[in-house]
Amino acid sequence: MRAVQVTEHGGPEVLHTVEVADPEPGPEELLVGITASGVNFIDTYQRGGIYQVALPFTPGSEGAGTVLSVGSGVSGFEIGDRVAWAMVPGSYAERAVVPANKAVSLPTTLGERTAAAAMLQGLTAHYLTASTHVVKPGTVALVHAAAGGMGLLLTQLITLHGGHVIATVSTPEKERLAREAGAEDVIRYTEQDVTSRVRELTGGAGVHVAYDGVGRDTFDASLASLRPRGTLALFGAASGPVPPVDPQRLNSAGSVFLTRPTLAHHMLDRAELDWRVGELFDLITRNELRIRIGGSYPLAEAAEAHEALEGRRTTGKVLLEP
Repeated sequence: MRAVQVTEHGGPEVLHTVEVADPEPGPEELLVGITASGVNFIDTYQRGGIYQVALPFTPGSEGAGTVLSVGSGVSGFEIGDRVAWAMVPGSYAERAVVPANKAVSLPTTLGERTAAAAMLQGLTAHYLTASTHVVKPGTVALVHAAAGGMGLLLTQLITLHGGHVIATVSTPEKERLAREAGAEDVIRYTEQDVTSRVRELTGGAGVHVAYDGVGRDTFDASLASLRPRGTLALFGAASGPVPPVDPQRLNSAGSVFLTRPTLAHHMLDRAELDWRVGELFDLITRNELRIRIGGSYPLAEAAEAHEALEGRRTTGKVLLEP
């Protein structure tokens, strides 16, 4: 089969499409023919060596497709079932082996491309708004990169729960997308100072929560935008890792909370995964949560997909399709 492989850390140019042996499912595993796989910033961190992964490796941690074969001890899945998954390595390929306890069945109303685009970012948006900082009516939230895949999902979920979104974007087109997703206020960070504008919009109070997947470039503004006892949820580092932080800064900012959560710690057992997926899929099938696919690339163009993502030239979700 064809798969994208990384044999050395570096830029997008280290992504190469190669022929590799077809994988075989082991006990309690599924072999899935991949329809689409999601492209995420974590893939670029692994490719670049920021997150250490043993070489060589096939990037990608989410996807959707059709079960081709079933390993021993598997129950609940059969050949021909349509499934999706997140937090399983190796989805930049034509086929992948997926642990059955990480796979979820797709409802008939949900397409595989949509599912592939929804899993990792959708589940992340769910835990951020349902667990990290529970959004409720009246919550005021700052969402960075609001026109990206994560930003659009966060904005929609916050709005659905009765919250007020202050979004940051870079262009008029991205402002339009953020407002369509429900953002009531939008800050173009290329033209306005984020912190002073947040204070102005909130009457000086600040936000209850800042959802920051950008990292180094936005961290200081996120921290300075919080109200006393607010929460800074730093869930990514698209612009690079944040330098070490003196805990005294959290005191000075108003006894605020800083957390660096990850999806793996929010789907620790099957019950938690089923809860999050059930709510996510229900919102999508009712058309209350819209999944925007902003770009799709063949496997051979994985490098171009990474360049577009890292260059902030994308809106919504980026997919690879074998």
